[in-house]
Amino acid sequence: MEALKEIANIAGKGGLYRIVKPSRTGVIVESLDEKKEKSMIGPTARVSVLKDISIYTDDDEQSKPLGDVFMAIYEKYNDDLPIVAKAASNAELADFMAEVVPEYDRDRVHMSDVKKMIGWYNILRKNLPEAFEKKAEETAETDATSNETSSETAETQEEKA
Repeated sequence: MEALKEIANIAGKGGLYRIVKPSRTGVIVESLDEKKEKSMIGPTARVSVLKDISIYTDDDEQSKPLGDVFMAIYEKYNDDLPIVAKAASNAELADFMAEVVPEYDRDRVHMSDVKKMIGWYNILRKNLPEAFEKKAEETAETDATSNETSSETAETQEEKA
């Protein structure tokens, strides 16, 4: 998900923000909501770009990029999440994570982080749906290419026969 390189979370502020422009005194951001408010974030603020965030896993990779986790959620549930983050119990959150990322590290991934991740997913689906559609287009292109290759292979086999 290439779009995540310009989306950030700012410690102490709710929601997600699009990074508009860096400046000498910080960074200009725009809220990812209906208001689209722009503001200046100072150099001491903790800004986390979503592209740089990953989920701890138990496999050889040790982590899975947040973009891959969001795509796994999108492919499995689209907009019909079976869970409401704020109302869910820790067991429900753990079950949800196990369905989406079976290899997630149950000791290092906190349920508060899962709640944040679900909230971020909902914000992105509502205010930046093209981030998910772009990946769907790439998948469709890959499928089309593999179908063409299969057709060519079948034609070649028919010519040989």
